[in-house]
Amino acid sequence: MNNQSRIAQPCLPGFETINRYWDPENNVISAKLLPGEYYVTKDDEMITTVLGSCVSACIRDSVLGIGGMNHFMLPETSRSRLSSREESVVGTALRYGNYAMEHLINTILQYGGKRKNLEVKLFGGGKIIATLGDVGSRNIEFVLDYVDTEALNLVSHDLGDIYPRKVNFFPLTGKVRMKKIKDLHNETIVLRERQYGSQIKDIPVESSIELF
Repeated sequence: MNNQSRIAQPCLPGFETINRYWDPENNVISAKLLPGEYYVTKDDEMITTVLGSCVSACIRDSVLGIGGMNHFMLPETSRSRLSSREESVVGTALRYGNYAMEHLINTILQYGGKRKNLEVKLFGGGKIIATLGDVGSRNIEFVLDYVDTEALNLVSHDLGDIYPRKVNFFPLTGKVRMKKIKDLHNETIVLRERQYGSQIKDIPVESSIELF
């Protein structure tokens, strides 16, 4: 069986642009996330990503095994502009974490998951380059507050520190394999997050997301 036939099983509608491939090491179909992406599956798949200052939430219905992962970063804005409560600034600063969490949760519920059965695992928010500021800590503060406000079941987390992380999530079983990357030989992760941060500043605040 070749690799192409191994990933012949279709993904859920709306995730056709996600990079999926056969992972021979884990003997499973894998979906690789970049900043700003999320993925949900009902099948025996692995979802993988590499995090710097970004955060990923791994969420699943613990009864049905339907679950997914997101990869998000809050945009940069000055503390003075944020504290001014200017609507456009506040909306932009808060939207992207909400956008990522709401889309992930709503998609799981759409395919049969029950809110009472959701379990959450959180990763990322590392300060991998000292000059990047505190975006990682802001991400951590946001996501922990979100989980608490929405009364979600947080079963584990690995947040902060100074290292990038590689996260492999298996929604069907809930298993997560997380590795801290202590030898960062290039700036791929940093450049990727900076590029994403620049892109999302230009996205309109308006959203069709239905908040809980």
